[in-house]
Amino acid sequence: MLTETSTNTDTTVSVENIHVPDADLPAFTDMPFEDIEELELDHPGASDEDYRARRDHIAACAKRFRESGVITDVEYTGQEQGIWRHVAQRLEELHQKHASPFYLQAKERLGISNDRIPQLSEMSRKLKELTNFRLAPIEGLVDTRAFLSWLSWRTMLSTQYIRHHSRPEYTPEPDIVHEAIGHIPMFTNSNFADYSQFIGHGARVANDKQLEELGRLYWFTVEFGLVEHEGNVKAYGAGLLSSFGELEHAFSDNVERRPFDLERVINTPYDYSEMQPILYVVPSYAELKEVTRRYIESIASRS
Repeated sequence: MLTETSTNTDTTVSVENIHVPDADLPAFTDMPFEDIEELELDHPGASDEDYRARRDHIAACAKRFRESGVITDVEYTGQEQGIWRHVAQRLEELHQKHASPFYLQAKERLGISNDRIPQLSEMSRKLKELTNFRLAPIEGLVDTRAFLSWLSWRTMLSTQYIRHHSRPEYTPEPDIVHEAIGHIPMFTNSNFADYSQFIGHGARVANDKQLEELGRLYWFTVEFGLVEHEGNVKAYGAGLLSSFGELEHAFSDNVERRPFDLERVINTPYDYSEMQPILYVVPSYAELKEVTRRYIESIASRS
């Protein structure tokens, strides 16, 4: 998830590098983590001391990864499993109606069920086998460049904690529901995985203005993207697939669904705190990948 941006760029990136063996991965301890945001005061669990302690414990598991490179599985409590079941089961009906068929198949391939919270370790192992993508636990929000840049190494940062029990239908930040139900299944698609990596390449070479454009591209695709499928429009964005309200809203008469046009997308502002009034429909993940590849090449050529 994206926050404020930093200004450093990396001129060593190769846009054509879409195969990243383990030996070429930079050390996770070298990742530019600055001002990780762990819990805002407006969070439903901010005044719940037990929730804060539990959140700190799970965050500590993520911090250990930066020292060992090994994902620590979380022993989720009965209450946490109950929150997952409540949200997952309610979303299931909406997914069957509105989600991309590929997404529905991907959840099955990863073994993501409505019954239990999946572990990052097992999902990361399966992703690596399918598309050579990896998951890395993180304890909170990081800035845009840091978050997107790790996609360049086919690595997605993912939280492990879950939302507060008082508001199971809502979270002001990414949690394991948003990550596992929203984001992670799509990385089993090779075109989408390559597309995400191109976004990461771009983040490493972009100036601040270009990084803002990349943030909009990410928002209107990875978070709130729609795709054509056999004459219909389906959802594949994580912000849609992990939210009852956003998913229902996306297919209502209150949303303008526009054909995807990269130039238009990167110049469309958004407000993360409001229901999205405009969404973009891509013709296919392959087309999205190719258009973005050319865009990232143009950024790299000017860096």
